[in-house]
Amino acid sequence: MVTKALWKTSCGKSRKIQIRNIPPHLQWEVLDGLLAQYGTVENVEQVNTDTETAVVNVTYATKEEAKVAIEKLSGHQFENYSFKISYIPDEEVSSPPPPQRSRRGGRASRERGPSPGGSSQPKQLDFPLRILVPTQFVGAIIGKEGLTIKNLTKQTQSKVDIHRKENAGAAEKPITIHASPEGCSEACRMILDIMQKEADETKSAEEVPLKILAHNSLVGRLIGKEGRNLKKIEQDTGTKITISPLQDLTIYNPERTITVKGSIEACSNAEVEIMKKLREAYENDIVAVNQQANLIPGLNLSALGIFSTGLSMLPSAAGAHGAAAAASYNPFASPSAYLSGLYGASPIGAFPQQHSLPAQEVVNLFIPTQAVGAIIGKKGQHIKQLARFAGASIKIAPAEGPDASERMVIITGPPEAQFKAQGRIFGKLKEENFFNPKEEVKLEAHIKVPSSAAGRVIGKGGKTVNELQNLTSAEVIVPRDQTPDENEEVVVKIIGHFFASQTAQRKIREIVQQVKQQEQKHVQGAPSLQRSK
Repeated sequence: MVTKALWKTSCGKSRKIQIRNIPPHLQWEVLDGLLAQYGTVENVEQVNTDTETAVVNVTYATKEEAKVAIEKLSGHQFENYSFKISYIPDEEVSSPPPPQRSRRGGRASRERGPSPGGSSQPKQLDFPLRILVPTQFVGAIIGKEGLTIKNLTKQTQSKVDIHRKENAGAAEKPITIHASPEGCSEACRMILDIMQKEADETKSAEEVPLKILAHNSLVGRLIGKEGRNLKKIEQDTGTKITISPLQDLTIYNPERTITVKGSIEACSNAEVEIMKKLREAYENDIVAVNQQANLIPGLNLSALGIFSTGLSMLPSAAGAHGAAAAASYNPFASPSAYLSGLYGASPIGAFPQQHSLPAQEVVNLFIPTQAVGAIIGKKGQHIKQLARFAGASIKIAPAEGPDASERMVIITGPPEAQFKAQGRIFGKLKEENFFNPKEEVKLEAHIKVPSSAAGRVIGKGGKTVNELQNLTSAEVIVPRDQTPDENEEVVVKIIGHFFASQTAQRKIREIVQQVKQQEQKHVQGAPSLQRSK
């Protein structure tokens, strides 16, 4: 616990606070709402800890707002958990380290500080830069008695791992750089300089390209719709960028190689923009996974096994709770290790099952017509196995016409079954290359909601549906002027990648549940009153 003396020295000097002892099941939206009461929140990052409760570092826009927040939130009670709060100096933490673990770069984590780089502006997650370098340049990068690499890590405040033993005899070796984004970029530039100098001296290569490694699941968002993101980076930096084909991926190699050609200056500028996009995609995925665990009570993500190959829709990582751990991005960890790592050893314990018999849900998922055979499998084996695995009923509706480009898959089952069945279908389409390598797998899903709840899903002036889209990254459409079916229900369309679609589905179900509960209370509490909305 931070002493009063430290509070006095920090008070008025920092916009950053750390909140500890946060309930593990507290949803981000609730925490965000609480923090926003005391000022403008610029950044919230979750910190890696060994405790069951969560720890976050919060940056406010002003020191005054941080002061108010620390006064109001100290001892704040939430479901028998009492928040513990302390200041974090704006500059690099220089106060004595806490008794647990603090070193490796001294970033803002008080409970445990594994985040490398020493940056005074920590990012939400440690997302290292991974590059491929020609084997003949490894010696020059390390330097005599390791002096060159020591100097590089010192200057950039980074941790650099050169994986010399990987792929014995290979022409290229991977290097992983853990640091702040700025530290990663500076280290990358220095490595490019070293390699170019060595190439000039040995006359071994005219131009040394920059090769960045990125998990396949992130690459689609780097490329952007119709390649727009990549084209913009090329134009802005004066580089030529190519990405290795999807066919090169295996269960042991889920990474794609992004090759950047140009001057050292141009390549360095491109690295900054490329990593910005990759980091953003990774952080969005971590948020989506956290939301899934909160949205589906009892969902044991680590046991789902929805990713049947290394071509997962998410990057694998070993960091707990999506935190800024040094090993938080590990493309070679298994998907289940990634998911179990996010939620500790027993995710199911953190999210107790609330319903012994969860409600059956029906989701209509639309897949390309040419993918129907792959989903059904030889003699129907794949669809049968999928239904057994998910604990759901899975049926493929007849084609609407001879030229129909899509077929409807009708999935019936509780929330966890929906998650498993839909996850496997998304994964299968990715594996079987039914989508262009440069495309992310996005499918349209239809769910039905009571017509009385449709207005709540849309919200006043479309506010709720817009918030849903911003939160989940999915496109949510409630067609107007629908005629309710015989069950007084209307269709809501959801379009997006797997986690975006899942999060939107769960949020919409949540809204419907709230409407039903309110209607039930109204009927029970005041049966003789009529209320119009």
